[in-house]
Amino acid sequence: MKKPELMIPASSLEVLKIAVIFGADAVYIGGEAFGLRAKAKNFTMEEMKEGIEFAHTHGVKVYVTANILAHNSDLEGVRAYFEELKVLKPDALIIADPAIFMIAKEVCPEIERHVSTQANNTNYGTYLFWHQLGAHRVVTARELSLAEIKEIRANIPDELEIETFIHGAMCISYSGRCLLSNYFVGRDANQGACTHPCRWKYAVVEEKRPGEYFPVYENDRGTYIFNSKDLCMIEHIPDMVDAGIDSFKIEGRMKTALYVATVARTYRKAIDDFYESPEKYQENMPRYLEQISNCTYRQFTTGFFYGKPSEEAQIYDSNTYLREYTYLGIVGEQNEEGLYQIEQRNKFSVGEEIEVMKPNGDNILVTVKAIRDEKGTEMESAPHPQQILYIDLGQPLEKYDILRRKED
Repeated sequence: MKKPELMIPASSLEVLKIAVIFGADAVYIGGEAFGLRAKAKNFTMEEMKEGIEFAHTHGVKVYVTANILAHNSDLEGVRAYFEELKVLKPDALIIADPAIFMIAKEVCPEIERHVSTQANNTNYGTYLFWHQLGAHRVVTARELSLAEIKEIRANIPDELEIETFIHGAMCISYSGRCLLSNYFVGRDANQGACTHPCRWKYAVVEEKRPGEYFPVYENDRGTYIFNSKDLCMIEHIPDMVDAGIDSFKIEGRMKTALYVATVARTYRKAIDDFYESPEKYQENMPRYLEQISNCTYRQFTTGFFYGKPSEEAQIYDSNTYLREYTYLGIVGEQNEEGLYQIEQRNKFSVGEEIEVMKPNGDNILVTVKAIRDEKGTEMESAPHPQQILYIDLGQPLEKYDILRRKED
């Protein structure tokens, strides 16, 4: 059996490097235009160039999203954008709109074209349609079961790849096509500006009683009626392999390096263990489940993979993430005094016990021995986000190790 690709999101150059080091086979990123995560930090052309070179040096592919649903005013800009991307040589473009697909085919035919989940790809006829136009891969709609995906696999050419989301946030709207954001605040989800209204708290207002808000079900706090649990298929890798999925895709181009490192490392280990020995995969399941819960999540569901989700797939009383760890920073270069540089993300202090998260799966408890600022001044704590610091944790570290703190 061909081992499926593990495809990891990256919101920035820093996160791309973490995804690569922590086990990705491919990374997907967005430029500053034409992607569906306009609020993400995203990549300048210079950052994209560096990221693609870094990934390729490590044998990892890079896919660039251009998956908005385009308006007339977008088309000339798309053409110019693809002319620039052509020089950078990403491994594929992820596209939803047929017009954008055809522009990519004309401008940079040497770059693979992958069809986004936004194109609502729910049957093998659609796959064959895109294949005839020159698509190398099609991403399944999130609303498909594994049985449906397996049927698609049986009815399409072997060379046409299937990519499927297997972990991360779910959308209330069909394959992510949402009008709520546009309706409420004028920000178009299909143009990359979604405000995630599916996470908001809702109540019912009766026409003749304005100002009186009634919970959608009997609860005095109202309800988060659209708020889905997060997808997690770490326990079902054998079924996904059996369905013929070529690329396992993780959602999260708005997420931190800690999230990316956690999901990449955990799924990497689970996939590799399964291909080494299905028995080993089953034996290690408790550890996968424990590790995957170390990043932020909204409880877990298997989505549509085993049939239509019930009310159990929704979270009606809250929209908050569960968070077991706080992200502190990424280890950088070592200075002449043997201290390690980090760009601090959350406060920590001298004497505090924190954890070093390594790409090979190890988690090491350490005590913070010293913190210094860029001028060499000793500090008792690191209270300022994104401050450059030099730290001593009492033992050797490696570049790209992640620092985190377990919360009570």
